[in-house]
Amino acid sequence: MHTISQIAKKFAISRSTLLYYDSIGLLSPSGRSNANYRLYSDDDIRKMEKITLYRQAGLSLDSINAILSGANSHLHDALDDRLFAINQEINELREQQQTILRIMKQEHTLPNSSFIDKKTWVSLLAKAGLDELGMRKWHIEFEKTSPHGHQIFLESLSIEQSEIDAIRQWSQAGIKTNLTKT
Repeated sequence: MHTISQIAKKFAISRSTLLYYDSIGLLSPSGRSNANYRLYSDDDIRKMEKITLYRQAGLSLDSINAILSGANSHLHDALDDRLFAINQEINELREQQQTILRIMKQEHTLPNSSFIDKKTWVSLLAKAGLDELGMRKWHIEFEKTSPHGHQIFLESLSIEQSEIDAIRQWSQAGIKTNLTKT
């Protein structure tokens, strides 16, 4: 059996967090000492490991409680909802990024930063020896391997959505015609 202090130290959380988890029924100790101190079992530690993992994924305590109390569908639904929320946040941040870049371009203050736009990326591919056909094959392979990743990458280059749609359409057409094999 493990004391509340040992659990708090092991998981780098406060004692008050563990007390709160107990009060909401998320993680209650399996036993008590003769002096009425909380004692946690190895099963409690495994449960705390899951709680920690789910918190790192950004799940709410209510969602975690539902997951731990039963059905696997709760886990899938909670993770699916969290992914959707993260994607929404990413899209909002990309829009903010594009707005900032437009303002910086207008004000002629675009920094020499880690930002890579389409022009810089195409230049890098060309310097690496890829011609137009090679770049097209690169996009087709990216689309085939990770369609969602391809979308995210193109968005990160601050390309207009209409151009992204066109790139992905001819990439998908290239997959169907096996252009990467030529």
